[in-house]
Amino acid sequence: MPCLCDMLSLFRRRRLVPAPYIKISRPTSSNASRLTPTQPEPDPKLTQPTSIIPNRPAVQRIPADIEDIRRQIWNEAYDKVKGDEPDTVDAYEKILSAQLAAGDADPSADRNLINSIAKNAEARQAQMKTLVGQGLDKTEKEARIKEKFNKALQPINNVKDFVSIAVKSEPTAAVAWLGITTLMDLVANPLTESGINLDGVTYVLERVEWYWELAQLLLDPGKVDDSLVGLQSLLRGHTIELYKKLLLYQMQSVVLYNKHWAAVIIGDVFKRNNWQGQVDSIKKAEASLRDDMEQHNSEELKSRLRRIDNMLGHVRLGVKAVESVIQDQTQVVRQIHHDKNDQKCLQDLFIVNPVVHEKEIKKTKGSLLEDSYRWILDHDDFRLFRNDPERRLLWIKGDPGKGKTMLLCGIIDHLKSQVLSFYFCQATQTELRSAVSVLRGLLWLLCHRQPQLTSLVRSKYDSQGRKLFEDGYAFESLKRIFLDMLKDPCLQEAVFVVDALDECSDDSREDLIDFILEASRLSSSKWIVSGRNWLDIEEKLDNINQTVRLDLELNKDLISKAVDKYIKYKVDQLEHDKKYNKKTRHDVENHLISNADGTFLWVALVCEKLALPKARARNASDTVKEFPPGLNPLYKRMMAYIHDLEGKDSNRCKKVLATASLVYRPVELQELRVLEKSVEDLDDNDLKEIVALCGSFLTLRQGVVRFVHKSAKDFLLEDAIEKILPSGAAHQHHALFSRSLDALSETLKRDVCKLGDPGFLINDVPPSALEPLNSVRYSCMYWVDHLHESGYTNISNALRDDGPVATFMHNKYLYWLESLSLLGIMSNGVKAVQMLKGIITNTAVPGLHSLVEDARRFILSHARAIEIAPLQAYASALVFSPEHSLTRELFKKEEPDWMVLKPRMEADWNAYEKTLEGHGNWVRSVVFSADGQRIVSGSDDKTVKIWDAATGACEQTLDVGGTLYHLSFDPTSNALLSTDIGLLNLDHPALPPAVNDWSTEITLPRVRHSGWGISTDGEWIVEDGKKMLWLPPDYQRGMPAIGRSTVAIGYRSGRVLVMRLF
Repeated sequence: MPCLCDMLSLFRRRRLVPAPYIKISRPTSSNASRLTPTQPEPDPKLTQPTSIIPNRPAVQRIPADIEDIRRQIWNEAYDKVKGDEPDTVDAYEKILSAQLAAGDADPSADRNLINSIAKNAEARQAQMKTLVGQGLDKTEKEARIKEKFNKALQPINNVKDFVSIAVKSEPTAAVAWLGITTLMDLVANPLTESGINLDGVTYVLERVEWYWELAQLLLDPGKVDDSLVGLQSLLRGHTIELYKKLLLYQMQSVVLYNKHWAAVIIGDVFKRNNWQGQVDSIKKAEASLRDDMEQHNSEELKSRLRRIDNMLGHVRLGVKAVESVIQDQTQVVRQIHHDKNDQKCLQDLFIVNPVVHEKEIKKTKGSLLEDSYRWILDHDDFRLFRNDPERRLLWIKGDPGKGKTMLLCGIIDHLKSQVLSFYFCQATQTELRSAVSVLRGLLWLLCHRQPQLTSLVRSKYDSQGRKLFEDGYAFESLKRIFLDMLKDPCLQEAVFVVDALDECSDDSREDLIDFILEASRLSSSKWIVSGRNWLDIEEKLDNINQTVRLDLELNKDLISKAVDKYIKYKVDQLEHDKKYNKKTRHDVENHLISNADGTFLWVALVCEKLALPKARARNASDTVKEFPPGLNPLYKRMMAYIHDLEGKDSNRCKKVLATASLVYRPVELQELRVLEKSVEDLDDNDLKEIVALCGSFLTLRQGVVRFVHKSAKDFLLEDAIEKILPSGAAHQHHALFSRSLDALSETLKRDVCKLGDPGFLINDVPPSALEPLNSVRYSCMYWVDHLHESGYTNISNALRDDGPVATFMHNKYLYWLESLSLLGIMSNGVKAVQMLKGIITNTAVPGLHSLVEDARRFILSHARAIEIAPLQAYASALVFSPEHSLTRELFKKEEPDWMVLKPRMEADWNAYEKTLEGHGNWVRSVVFSADGQRIVSGSDDKTVKIWDAATGACEQTLDVGGTLYHLSFDPTSNALLSTDIGLLNLDHPALPPAVNDWSTEITLPRVRHSGWGISTDGEWIVEDGKKMLWLPPDYQRGMPAIGRSTVAIGYRSGRVLVMRLF
């Protein structure tokens, strides 16, 4: 069996110094009272007792009659388990058989999968004694981890020592100890399988000696009088039942623990485990024993039971201490698994940290009150979902404000050991509401909690980079990665949570639901989702067999009681903060209870108004009655309140609500000041007061203005649109576009953050340097989106030859690209320019077409250079653009003055662009060969085509039998192509795909010599080690020559690129 040191091998990989240890030898006499170290005697300084458990006598040689009793009841329990759970026992015995045959070798190498465990009890005992001995011997042979870990794990070592002595003293009971050796590993392994109930494992380990002593202390015929013989017979039956349940639990743990290599023999055995039910049954069996003893007035037996209970207390303390230490080390161990490439992959995958997002949601909603969600944990539907392995999807549905999100927060907290990843959709934030964003958030958190899974993302990321998460096929790619992850045994018992399906964007919600349904069908992991009672969600989820539907509208009584507790909690706060007297408290609480209608949000909004600084306790009884029941009536009441505000505040509030309703993400105060003219002159305190006056709709947390709930935004855009947008949404979008472009034109300039060096890398820019861009961060990202929604007339005016867009593109375009890089949103800039081109095409405005098309080619060609180093917008991007590029001509004054002779470039962008036709369906992947001579494309027509990059001619077509989504060339070869199905040799296409095992290690750039030169990675022209000019990929594969201030790069085509530098 696996042993403790097996599971701590990851510490040894850090080459820790082995610690000295005491080898336990068998007691030499039946009355031995202590354990003796082997010779030679170790240094006493290094072998001081470290146990948390006080010294106790060793297990002594057991008389024959007691040995017989133990052997009989353990074997009888084993046979009963075999009769009740034949599949589990068969899988367990096959694993034991493989390990028995392998000896010290790796059992996973044994593929015979034959059950060689003897049917005869005596022979079976001998085999199991051998297996226990192997596990214990391995522990002695393995190098010890450093001293502090040795001390921390001493309580587990004590259990191991007890097992060792027990087996040697009473070898016929080896069946009792075989599973315990695995349970010890599970507690000691900080990266253990998530599917195993560690609380249950710990419980069993805590009581291991208690179980062992039961037979001797309760059933020894030599220690009771005749009056207790009948009681002993009863206790024997209960003891066998307890041992049976204990053995079953150990067997299932062993099966699950070995599932990585033994999956073929395990099948679906471990999927049927109800771990909490197993532990509960063990506890119930223990309770039955105690009840029987309490019913018989036997002080002798009670005294014996108290004695082993006292022993149990010491063991429990020790095992808990180990748990604590292991938890402290888990984070350190996880970090070891992440190399720099993993970190870069996860950085690009990142969209939001769901853990931080959850905390922010709790704060926004007024903390998580246990009484408001506790009811669902005891609900029959929730229990059905938890206990039935076939019910793998829980759908919580209900109207707005019913507390769905806080219910899920409570469930996440309650199931924190099993909920490995979760995500909260947010309709008010564009970047958090797409199906792609949901998968990115789930995968990011999952990889942080199970670092070994990052390799599955890396397998695709290494060949595609960040585009894997952002291109038009991102959802399909992420879906495939996620489904591959779910095959990993460590996720078999995992739970995933997705809140607010209704807040996922309309164009991707169906894809997300289909994925969740597929994942719950193909894997034994479970999913919890929530959403409103929307027809498209109902149609998808309502008729699926594995779905458990929990309808909040059908549980009004339970919801109402939870809301009443929430009301009491909120009124307690008001009473304390506002000094309510008894009558005021009674009036407020009664009105809230009478009118809440089971809606948490309504209560929260009313209490927020009663808690305002200007609210007075003397008016509270009257004020609370001004708020009508129901969310929409409450919102109407608040709109009337805003309408009646004095002075300009009413108009300011309506304008702020209009802006908040149409922006694509929550904005900070300084961004709001830029976007809304009516508040541009207000200082922070005045602006915060305006937001507070909109309090039933908006909230301000950490400087960010957000809606209190999606229902508030829905009300404004449906029921109050004429009040906040009297001229229509298009007019407001145009105002946001105009304000954004004005602010950008005023703020943007070359080197806006004063970086200085053209090679200053984006990763080295400190956050404090970005202060000049903080107020226009939103405008940088979304000005084109608001133009797109401005309506035909406004768009036509904006796109005139002398209009604001033309002026901006002529004067500020290059500075905008620099700012996109500084803000880390270059990919959004690419999409914005693509959208701008589409707007011009669709509105038939000819004036800007050429300039915007040139700007599109410019950003597509140079986005990577600018993204790496923002000031390369004025170096690499300009120098390596065509001679007649409109953008290059407009910003010619910005070209490097330290470059005397610039490389001779093609005259026009068109030299780079060709249309390759021939596929019969969508093209899903395209890649250039390393020498640029070939283009390879994969299509839904199940073919791969190889094109001549120079002529555009199709050289050959390969029928691959499916769609290839990922293609990449071996960087050392122009013939070896890595694909979804393996490695293709394009020079020998008839050969089957081979395994792709080339290295993806990245070489750090180093300069060859001082002065001007090329970095050894071929990416930069450098001066005295300082990066100056980033070379586009097309220019990184040539042969360089350097002569003083001249750099020449030659190509196989015979073309030579020459640059003369100061």
